[in-house]
Amino acid sequence: MAQASQETHASAGSGDNSSFGGAGARLSYGSYLHLPDLLGAQVLKSDPPAHDELLFITIHQVYELWFGQLLHELGDARDLMLAGDAYHPRQRLHRSHVITRLLIEQIDVLETMTSQDFLTFRNLLAPASGFQSVQFRELEFLSGAKEPAYVERLGHATATERARLLARLDEPTLWDGFLHLLGSAGFDVSTVELRREGMVGISRDRAAYGHLWDVAEALVEHDELWARWRMHHVLMVERQIGTKSGTGGSSGAPYLRTRLDMRFYPELWELRSHL
Repeated sequence: MAQASQETHASAGSGDNSSFGGAGARLSYGSYLHLPDLLGAQVLKSDPPAHDELLFITIHQVYELWFGQLLHELGDARDLMLAGDAYHPRQRLHRSHVITRLLIEQIDVLETMTSQDFLTFRNLLAPASGFQSVQFRELEFLSGAKEPAYVERLGHATATERARLLARLDEPTLWDGFLHLLGSAGFDVSTVELRREGMVGISRDRAAYGHLWDVAEALVEHDELWARWRMHHVLMVERQIGTKSGTGGSSGAPYLRTRLDMRFYPELWELRSHL
C-alpha cells in the first residue's frame, strides 16, 4: 500500500500532464496577458473612422511596449557591468540589438500608409507627438545621451514620469558600466587619452581581453542601430509630411535631422582612427 501510494503521488506530481494548468482554471491566456485591456486600447479619434488610424495607433503602442522591454534589458546590462560581469551584459545587449532591428522594420509597416491617408486624421493628434515619449527619452538617457532640457520640455509628463526622467539623469549609464569594467581590469579610465590607450591595447590583445572588446563592440552596435533608426525615421517623416511642423510643436523633420549625428559612445567611434 505504501509503495502504491508513493507511485500515485509521483504520478500526480510530475508524470501526469493530462490536466496541467487546468486545476481551478484560475488563469487563462487572455487574463495572464490582460488582453481585454490591451486590445481595447486602440481608440480612434477620427469620426467617421479613418482606415489608417488603427495602424498608426497600433504601431506606436507596440513601440512603447518594446521601449519598456529595452529599458529592462539595457538597465540590467548596465547593472551587471557595474557588478563586474562582462558576460551577461553581452546577452542583454544582443537581445536589445534584435529588438531595435525590429523597431526599424516597423517603420516599413508605417510607410505603407500614404501621405493622403495620414492627413485624414493627423490634425486630430495635436498636440500629441512622438517627441513626448517618456520611455524614448529614458532610453537615450540610459544609453548616455543625457539632456536635462528634455525634462522641462516634456510639460505633459506626469509627476511619476518626471521623477523617472530625473532619476535617469542621476543614475549611471551604459558607458559608466563599461568604464567600470575597464577599471576593474586594471585600465586607467580617468581621461579620454588614457581610455583610448587602454582600448587600443585591448584591441591588440583579444586573447586576454576579448570579453572587454566584445562588450565595446556590442555598445557600438547598439549605437549604430539607433543611428539607423533615426535616419529611417526622419526619411519616413519627410515622406509623410515633408517639412511641416510636428503635431507636438517641434519643427518636424528639420528637428529630427539635427539628431542624426548624435552618438552615444563617440570615443568608441573615434577609436577606429587609432587602431
